[in-house]
Amino acid sequence: MVTLLRLPGPGPGPQPGGQPPWAPRQRWLIDVPVDIDRDSARRAAAGELGDPKYRDAQPNLLQQIAQWLGEQLEKLLNTLSSGLPGGIFGLVLLVVLVIVLVVVIRLRTGKVARAARAERVVFGEARRSAADYRRSAAEAAAAGRFDDAVRDRFRAVVRALEERALLDTRSGRTADEAAAEAGVLLPNVADRLRRGARLFDDVHYGGREGTEAAYQALTELDELCRRERPVAMAGS
Repeated sequence: MVTLLRLPGPGPGPQPGGQPPWAPRQRWLIDVPVDIDRDSARRAAAGELGDPKYRDAQPNLLQQIAQWLGEQLEKLLNTLSSGLPGGIFGLVLLVVLVIVLVVVIRLRTGKVARAARAERVVFGEARRSAADYRRSAAEAAAAGRFDDAVRDRFRAVVRALEERALLDTRSGRTADEAAAEAGVLLPNVADRLRRGARLFDDVHYGGREGTEAAYQALTELDELCRRERPVAMAGS
């Protein structure tokens, strides 16, 4: 490309050709065209892009990773939502249901469930005889400590069933489990066993105060269980 530049001549003064001194003198210059080869252009572009202002504008490694993960997650959600009824709403509902299911399973089998179960067990580490539990329950009732009286009288019921081999002696059994297992062999008192277990649970971990009526009910249950014959032996 040829560029013509018009340059003004010298200032006022005698001008050749009889022109007035105020008439500008023009001169024409012809620029030599510049031809840049590919290598030079590449080096020039690299130099321009190497400017710090371009490097500062680029995202760092963490930003690039986060952007890539976001793109992959968006693709996954789009893929899943396209195959579910309701689209993205259906996918969100499915995720919520899965979370609820996991929480329920954890509550029933995890540490929370084990901790709740540990609080409901009938016996702790120590185990005494049924006669000892009856004696301590009577002493507590005489002193007006019906919380202890209710706990120990129900323990006397369960321990007596273990001593008769109607229940196996094992730790970690809850009051409800003891009532359910014993009720199979002693069906005539199964309902009263369940009610007795509820009384024990209400006082032992439910925070309710024991009463004289609850203690008397468990005392009667203990006497009934001692007289009752298990169904497996009824025909012998």
